[in-house]
Amino acid sequence: MSGRVELSPIGYVRTRPGRVPRSWTTSGVEGVLEVLPEYAEGLRDLREGERILVVFHFHQSPPFGPEHLRQTPPHREGPVGVFSTCSPLRPNPVGVSVLEVLGVEGRCVRVRGLDMLDGTPVLDIKPHVAADPSHPCRRERA
Repeated sequence: MSGRVELSPIGYVRTRPGRVPRSWTTSGVEGVLEVLPEYAEGLRDLREGERILVVFHFHQSPPFGPEHLRQTPPHREGPVGVFSTCSPLRPNPVGVSVLEVLGVEGRCVRVRGLDMLDGTPVLDIKPHVAADPSHPCRRERA
């Protein structure tokens, strides 16, 4: 069993430089997910008003070490385990956010709810199906 995992960006976040909220749940920040040309066809069928799950790389996080297994988030008291936080300082610096699709133009998806910096590598885009029991992804497999 190999312990190595390799991921490559499918695109990048484009937004105005500056502060972004710590979480998509409190964000109204708008921007664009600009996918690489070879993945543009995969944006077909995304629609305005839908929510998408975006998997991304915390590309500006410092290296993780054992001293980061317990952290003190600004909104909690005392140190807590890293896996109970949304901290970008993680063993594998991967984040997920649920964003609202504002529109799709070519290989660009306009979105609202960004909690990512300009230039953040996007690893994947998936439909957000939690609130829609009729979504095809929620159907049982035969």
